[in-house]
Amino acid sequence: MAVSPPPAKSLPLTALRAFVAAARLGGFDAAAQELGVTPGAVSAQIKSLEDAMQAPLFDRRPKQVALTALGARVLPQFTAAFDQMNAAVRHLREDAQPGTVHIATLPAIAQYWLSPRLPALRAAMPDTEVSITATEEPPNLKRTPYDLCLFYGGDQGTAIEQDVIFPLCAPALAQQLHEPADLQDVPCLSDAVWAQDWDHWLQSSCPGQGLHLRRPQYSLYALAVEQAVNGAGVLIGHRALVAPFDIPASLATGLAAVEPARPRPAQRCGAGGALAG
Repeated sequence: MAVSPPPAKSLPLTALRAFVAAARLGGFDAAAQELGVTPGAVSAQIKSLEDAMQAPLFDRRPKQVALTALGARVLPQFTAAFDQMNAAVRHLREDAQPGTVHIATLPAIAQYWLSPRLPALRAAMPDTEVSITATEEPPNLKRTPYDLCLFYGGDQGTAIEQDVIFPLCAPALAQQLHEPADLQDVPCLSDAVWAQDWDHWLQSSCPGQGLHLRRPQYSLYALAVEQAVNGAGVLIGHRALVAPFDIPASLATGLAAVEPARPRPAQRCGAGGALAG
């Protein structure tokens, strides 16, 4: 009677995904951020994979990791396998939900730009469902497929609008601000994702003035907007988010623009938008 060998023990998918992410991004911290887990969890998953294989896949070095020869050799095969699996998932989802559009975007864009447009979109496409995922980073479309991604800047994709940034605050606070130097006396608010917005605006609208601003940051743009409406400081605002085109802004009665003493023309800022003086 023939005896079949025992089936090979399957490797945990989470460990393989952690290995591919860490190898592609060059470290456990970056992989953890993409996967939504802790660096310790990524390290433990990869260690379990190495224990199962009885061979190291990474050389651990101070503040960095590098693939071993074995890890570098098998990485392309695992990467291709995950790409094929994700493509299969995308096709499965398209066949299972043929009338659903999946959108990924920044939380601020989802709340202030996209949400006001959804009623018109649903009216124009009544048979289409819209699914929205709010995320701070553009997704890797090979691994997490979406039909549409809306983000600021970047070298990939198609530009659909040029944004403008400018200071905003509650009307009562605006009455206390008469020249750019007055901004040094109040908190100047910003979203942590756009921490450089104040620098960009100062360079465009107040060059050479050497202003030193108090700049508290918020992890969510909505929190910074709420604080500005409540008079807690001056927000560096994005026109597309606080006054989206021809849609009446819900913030229109709560915020006022702060104009510099000598307005300057709008200037382009990288690939993502423009600066207004």
